[in-house]
Amino acid sequence: MNTNPLNFVSPSLMNNKEYTTWCHSFLWKRLRLGIIIGVIAILTFIVLNLSYYQGLETYWLYTNLSQEIALLCCWGLLYSKMGRHHPEFIFILFSWSITLIPLYWYSQVEIAKFDFITWTLVFLGQATLLPLKWRLHLLSQLGTLTFFLILWLGFKLSLEPIIITLGPILMFLYLLWFCIICDFSVYLHETLQYSEFKAKLQLQSEQKKSERLLLNILPASIIRRLKQKPTIVADNFSNVTVLFADIVGFTEMSGRISPTELLEMLNDIFSMFDTLAEQYELEKIKTIGDAYMVVAGLPEPCAKNTVKMANLALDMQKSIVTFNERYHKNLQIRIGIHTGPAIAGVIGIKKFAYDLWGDTVNTASRMESHGVANKIQVSDSIYEELRADYILSKRGKIQIKGKGEMVTYFLEGRIK
Repeated sequence: MNTNPLNFVSPSLMNNKEYTTWCHSFLWKRLRLGIIIGVIAILTFIVLNLSYYQGLETYWLYTNLSQEIALLCCWGLLYSKMGRHHPEFIFILFSWSITLIPLYWYSQVEIAKFDFITWTLVFLGQATLLPLKWRLHLLSQLGTLTFFLILWLGFKLSLEPIIITLGPILMFLYLLWFCIICDFSVYLHETLQYSEFKAKLQLQSEQKKSERLLLNILPASIIRRLKQKPTIVADNFSNVTVLFADIVGFTEMSGRISPTELLEMLNDIFSMFDTLAEQYELEKIKTIGDAYMVVAGLPEPCAKNTVKMANLALDMQKSIVTFNERYHKNLQIRIGIHTGPAIAGVIGIKKFAYDLWGDTVNTASRMESHGVANKIQVSDSIYEELRADYILSKRGKIQIKGKGEMVTYFLEGRIK
């Protein structure tokens, strides 16, 4: 519930916290500007009074000095806790400092001055400088007119000659219509501003959605580069670690269960893998059918990428065990890992995908395809980096398609 009696924003606007916050900030900044202008203007009048108008009534000088002091107080209050949280109060004090103080000093010489020229300029200036919260402007105007009537009727002050000549009713109607025009202008501006603000928020929301979708496809650093210069992105990496994982027997399983159940099962498994990859700050490259590919060491090089990948692989095995227990399945996973140089980037002009090329990728794929169910097969280069801290068993030499004979190992776990 709004407890600030001067926070005049319609309920539909108050529902939008972002807009209310923006209004607060806008009002505070414009008030600061208005007070600075007011302080300089009144200071100029004081100098003129002291320098050139010694023959004029002293209440002119008293009026200007009082206004200057009031505006400086507004400046101090603006930076106080109250001013930062409730700039609406400062708006009223600022407005009445300019309109009510002269009325008071005129009353000291028993004149009720209907200063329609100054008030017109003040109300117009407020509507121009602070085109928000039209009810706040209305309160400022009503306060000025009410104070004038109190002085005139309550203290039986005489009217200045121009009011007598033109007539009080005519003067009131003039000012009334001017106030209505100012307030209606502020209302129209605020309505338009709110519509534009909503459109801007909606655009930002859509941009964030698009950004999130892009981040699910491409790494953040690659997105920034493509935004700056949409061209081929290709980078050489001297040391990356690539993992391939495959669900054993998934193709045969697809003939026994419905497509919906099949995809839900695969989505659950790959979602677990995605969470693990994010946890270890690794880059998922793609899924192909029931195969999962992830890489460490790009697009930004990182230390211990082989260790991170080993931990990921072991946790992927555990997640499959958890999945089987939860859904009463008997799925098996086959994993292969290799490390070495590679080229990564984005090519083409449609359906961008961040991908990886090179012998390291092919070898990692062979580690998986020539592996054993529920085993993590790794190359000799992986073995050399992990053997001090992990349990690895030698499989021996095996024939690898396109590579000939290779010595491979099974990653069994961490050394406790």
